[in-house]
Amino acid sequence: MEEKQILCVGLVVLDIINVVEKYPEEDADSRCLTQRWQRGGNASNSCTILSLLGAPCAFMGSLAPGHVADFVLDDLRRYSVDLRYTVPQRVGSIPISTVIISAATGSRTILHANRNLPDVSAKDFEKVDLNRYKWIHIEGRNASEQVKMLQRIEKHNKKLPREQQVRTSVEVEKPREELYQLFAFGDVVFVSKDVARHMGFQSAAETLKGLYSRVGKGAVLVCAWAEEGADALGPDGRLLHSDAFPPPRVVDTLGAGDTFNASVIFSLSQGKSMQEALTFGCRIAGKKCGIQGYDGIV
Repeated sequence: MEEKQILCVGLVVLDIINVVEKYPEEDADSRCLTQRWQRGGNASNSCTILSLLGAPCAFMGSLAPGHVADFVLDDLRRYSVDLRYTVPQRVGSIPISTVIISAATGSRTILHANRNLPDVSAKDFEKVDLNRYKWIHIEGRNASEQVKMLQRIEKHNKKLPREQQVRTSVEVEKPREELYQLFAFGDVVFVSKDVARHMGFQSAAETLKGLYSRVGKGAVLVCAWAEEGADALGPDGRLLHSDAFPPPRVVDTLGAGDTFNASVIFSLSQGKSMQEALTFGCRIAGKKCGIQGYDGIV
């Protein structure tokens, strides 16, 4: 029988990546060391990692016609990502991010242009055959619609024995009040360092203890904190931690968070413990920071 897939719902963008010697000063005239196009977006990046790790996966997001869409679709196919539920749109254009990477530090600065492409709606999601998937990951965006998607999955799961249910995860990355309703959904909830700091927390452990009351019954809350590693807190009240695994030299941190999320999801979907998944996520994210792009991460 064909192995069930992992579906990632969210954004795909075109990243135009400029590598410079150091971050430009105001009014400076700087030359790029290199420039390249790369497919980006949280859910899209996570599909790349899942594919490289060997998981059959699918992407669901909005696409508009044009040469940018052709580029990102070709690249998704290159990684064998299933595109059956991408949503064609007649209005808007695929977002473009201009990314500046410092060759000296590997840090990145992102200038994101939202070009009015509608997000996937709950009506779009009704077309998804949930029986095809063992895990569905949702990147927090249009949260009110995504709550309806997650409720549909919950309703589907109630009809099935535990071992046949679709596991879910959500990512709350941006400090936007609308997204916080997603905390109450998902077997695994990823909350970003940016959201944690916006809420006044100063560490991953403090974040998990402060926010765990918001998650659903039995859920695990996960927070990665860059070079300090990542923590997780589940219903047993035991705080789990993994140290970071920094590369010998930081080359490119773009997509490190998406890499971490995908690696944790992959590990859990393979039956590993939360501690094992946390450590695996930190290890793969560390490897990603030591290479340009994603090829060669495994």
